[in-house]
Amino acid sequence: MKKTNKQLLALIAISAIAAGAIWYFAYGYFSLKGTESVLENEAARTTGALIFLTKEIGNLNTDIDNLNAILSNTKDQLATTTAQRNQIGAMYNDIAEKYNLEKTRVDELSSQVGQIKGSVDTLEKLKATDEELLKKYSKVSFLNENYIPESLTPINPGYEYNPDENYQFNSKVWPFLNNLLSTAKADGIDIKIVSAYRSFDEQSSLKSSYRMVYGTGANKFSADQGYSEHQLGTTVDFTTSTVGASFTGFEDTPAYKWLLANAYAYGFILSYPPDNKYYQYEPWHWRFVGRELAKNLHADNKNFYDMDQREIDKFLISFFD
Repeated sequence: MKKTNKQLLALIAISAIAAGAIWYFAYGYFSLKGTESVLENEAARTTGALIFLTKEIGNLNTDIDNLNAILSNTKDQLATTTAQRNQIGAMYNDIAEKYNLEKTRVDELSSQVGQIKGSVDTLEKLKATDEELLKKYSKVSFLNENYIPESLTPINPGYEYNPDENYQFNSKVWPFLNNLLSTAKADGIDIKIVSAYRSFDEQSSLKSSYRMVYGTGANKFSADQGYSEHQLGTTVDFTTSTVGASFTGFEDTPAYKWLLANAYAYGFILSYPPDNKYYQYEPWHWRFVGRELAKNLHADNKNFYDMDQREIDKFLISFFD
């Protein structure tokens, strides 16, 4: 009986141990089954991700291949463009060189044309300027009886010593004389005109009357017809309201001193200064020769009639300037 109880206890113990072992192995089995399922799910997801990434890698490789093709094509185009640019650059340089050569040739031709035009303009200007205006007449050159200035303008009576006289002056030169007279008046200088243009016949009559009074002595102060500067219409005899037509003492007047200091600026020169070789000293007798020549004579303290006619003729081009 005692043996049976022990056996029973042993059987119970063994059964308990067997039951625990079975439960443990069952728990482990089912735990492993759960873990295996999780792992299978993760493996499935990983496999899906791997398949997706493999596909994307394939797409990227395709894109890379396309980009490589574009890059290669771009390189080819760039090489072509560079060659074209170099070709265009060479063509530009060639054209620029030809342009510069042509421009130089055109500039030279333009310069020549300008010089020719200037020469033509000078010739036209000289052609339009009466060459007699700068000739030396007093006992040197001769004006025939048919010579008359191109045009004559009446002198403003306000500047005439005798307002009843009808004095005339070369129309193109009158503006210079008018400026001289108006400036002198503005400076408070009394200057009047007592003689201006005289025709060939008027000079002949005047000389005859002088001969009747002075005989051959008239040749010292009066020109024969054809040799008088007055026939040019560019010469005047100045006086003052007090000196009058006798000219006595004119060289001592403020008017004469003003003329010596200023007349050249308006183109007028004293034709017969002291010690000239042609006529007696005539401080009242002034002739227009153009401002450029008058300024040169004034600066060099020279007399018009002492210059060579060829030198004088060089100033004809600037006579009316």
